[in-house]
Amino acid sequence: MPKDSGIGASSKRREDIRFLTGEGNYTDDINVNGQAYVYFLRSDIAHGTLDSVDTSAAEGMEGVVRIFTGADFEAVGSVPCGWQITDKHGEPMQEPRHPVLAHGKVRHVGEPIAAVVAETLEQARDAAEAIEVEISELPAVVNMKDAVKADAPKVHDDLTSNLCYDWGFVEENKGAVDQAFKEAAHVTTLELVNNRLVANPMEPRVAVGDYSRGTGDYTLFTTSQNPHVIRLLMGAFVLGIPEHKLRVVAPDVGGGFGTKIFHYQEEAFVTFAAKACNRAVKWTSSRSEAFMSDAHGRDHVTKIELALDAEHNFTALRTDTYANMGAYLSTFAPSVPTWLHGTLMAGNYKTPLIYVNVKAVFTNTVPVDAYRGAGRPEATYQLERLVDKAAHELGVDPIKLRRQNFIMEFPYATPVAVEYDTGDYVATMDKLEEMADIGGFAARRKASEAKGKLRGFGVNCYIEACGIAPSNLVGQLGARAGLFESCTVRVNATGGLVVMTGSHSHGQGHETSFSQVVADMIGIPEDMVEVVHGDTANTPMGMGTYGSRSLAVGGSAMVRATEKIIAKAKKIASHLLEASEGDVELKDGAFTVAGTDKSVAWGDVTLAAYVPHNYPLEEIEPGLEETAFYDPSNFTYPSGAYACEVELDPETGQVTIERFSAADDFGNIVNPMIVTGQVHGGLAQGIGQALLENCAYDSDGQLLSASYMDYAMPRATDVPFYDVDHSCQTPCTHNPLGVKGCGEAGAIGSPPAVVNAVLDAMRSGGSTVDHIDMPVSPHRVWEAMNGSGV
Repeated sequence: MPKDSGIGASSKRREDIRFLTGEGNYTDDINVNGQAYVYFLRSDIAHGTLDSVDTSAAEGMEGVVRIFTGADFEAVGSVPCGWQITDKHGEPMQEPRHPVLAHGKVRHVGEPIAAVVAETLEQARDAAEAIEVEISELPAVVNMKDAVKADAPKVHDDLTSNLCYDWGFVEENKGAVDQAFKEAAHVTTLELVNNRLVANPMEPRVAVGDYSRGTGDYTLFTTSQNPHVIRLLMGAFVLGIPEHKLRVVAPDVGGGFGTKIFHYQEEAFVTFAAKACNRAVKWTSSRSEAFMSDAHGRDHVTKIELALDAEHNFTALRTDTYANMGAYLSTFAPSVPTWLHGTLMAGNYKTPLIYVNVKAVFTNTVPVDAYRGAGRPEATYQLERLVDKAAHELGVDPIKLRRQNFIMEFPYATPVAVEYDTGDYVATMDKLEEMADIGGFAARRKASEAKGKLRGFGVNCYIEACGIAPSNLVGQLGARAGLFESCTVRVNATGGLVVMTGSHSHGQGHETSFSQVVADMIGIPEDMVEVVHGDTANTPMGMGTYGSRSLAVGGSAMVRATEKIIAKAKKIASHLLEASEGDVELKDGAFTVAGTDKSVAWGDVTLAAYVPHNYPLEEIEPGLEETAFYDPSNFTYPSGAYACEVELDPETGQVTIERFSAADDFGNIVNPMIVTGQVHGGLAQGIGQALLENCAYDSDGQLLSASYMDYAMPRATDVPFYDVDHSCQTPCTHNPLGVKGCGEAGAIGSPPAVVNAVLDAMRSGGSTVDHIDMPVSPHRVWEAMNGSGV
């Protein structure tokens, strides 16, 4: 029977009450008394010398408080990158300065040149139009392979080239990998593009800066997935503000998908301007601004090769990838195509030899950083498209080829430096085959053909690494921050708890699932637990939410703090019960002496902690509040198998997804309903990438897909009703909850399943095309089927 509450129950999301009734508190809802508004004048040229910025006409306009240019920020630090990569020659990456406002040059369309602070947003916008900017346009470089040519225009004049780094991993494998390819019975080669995406969360970014002259304290309200990291990066590296004088608050946040992890120029600007103007300053991004100022995702070009022996066993894999960094290094950008991508190239398979090369390149485009999955979707897409192509070339069943090469024993040390602790890829594939009704596919294909349509079936497997860790390891790999999490649990005198976590919720349902865990541990109703997040004033330090780390890392810190609470409460209970502490057990919200009917309720113990009339003061101090930090010893490794069925109209190239099945292994599950919802959302985003979404630039660096008129977001009619299962559970062995993470799975596993299905449909209609790049638009499909390109 399903549980009614606690761990394993599908408790309804408590936060949805305020969201559905319009009572949420988003950053744009925050207005500070006397605040001014800022409008950023952004470059409409991708690359050029900034000759002059004349603000004289604008400064006298109605409502203008002050106008800032790059010259005002010469003494301010550069917007920092949080990860340094060392290349295959042992040299550190090239790391250019990233100014708050452009100074000397502009390097991408959308880069802020000047900022007008005025009494109203309309006045700020009007004044910005009066600013005269002179830019000597320079040739732009957009194509990554062109950017690394010797005669390419340099994005940054002070760098030796546009190559950020040339990373090889595992470098000592390279010779053996090359030899394995020479000895292979069969080699499959594939060149593909992982298309650039815009995250497009429901809520655009907002930042409100405030400053108190009386105390010297700064406050930044911002739409962030990790306010503590913003406080650290902005305070220490940009504005030089001591952390104890800077408070960062991220209230309700309407989606992030990675794009709200990073520290942005606008956050630093409003904080700086609040002091300079002696009043609060507010910025709210328009949707068109978001297209050219939010970090983009993906944008890889890859050649990948698989070597197989005569029995179709995988013997070696090698890849050569160009990864776009854009014009500047965003917070985690260098880590995405390297440590978050290269380390996952083993996938679910026991390939003994792997070599990964990544060339990160600067171009005159918006910076690229982590987007839902961050490196793992890119790895999975490469590998799973390659395996499908190999199966087709060999004339074998793609599921059989995968099963033959599955990793079967755990723990398993991959040749790309990670160790999978648990998994059962056979079980998830078994479940998928049951869900997808493969036996009935032939009949469904015939029914489609009777309508003049083609039907295709595609499958793939995936594995991802979540809860990036541990801090000492990632420090060696270039991370400039620890990746632990912290939590403070405060128990009130009447027994209710406040959980203050460094994790941040922007749609994941933390207020519900975190409460379930604590309530289950103590045996009290879930509504007695309040979860507080998003404010640096509440927790000592936190690393935020990304990489499906919330329960695995943040939840583990919460468990450790709650265990400390229970341990202290048990001491108090043993005193009240006049029993040995070892004989006292906590169950269903009461402390009981084992083997007796003597008990004391949770609320009586917590009251005693704050009203210590009968209390062992000589042994325990009053109060009931504990803090814990948790630094995981390894990643967690969710995995799964996905199947997609599409129907294709050969006359128009239109693809319709008819069925989609997803079998996932997320370890132990706290709230099945929330997990299902997370998978649904990820599937929609992965399908969006596969069929619709594409961020395109022309050769001059102009963004061609800068609005919803040109950027195709998935709609309800573009996605099917999903069949989702997460009953295959191999608990994680190294966190107290046994959880693995679920937030990115759908976006990782779905793109290759969709593309594999489309190609299968095309082959059923006689096509010989063996690859088609995402997005698989009707135009591309029609051209491919009619022999005029892919």
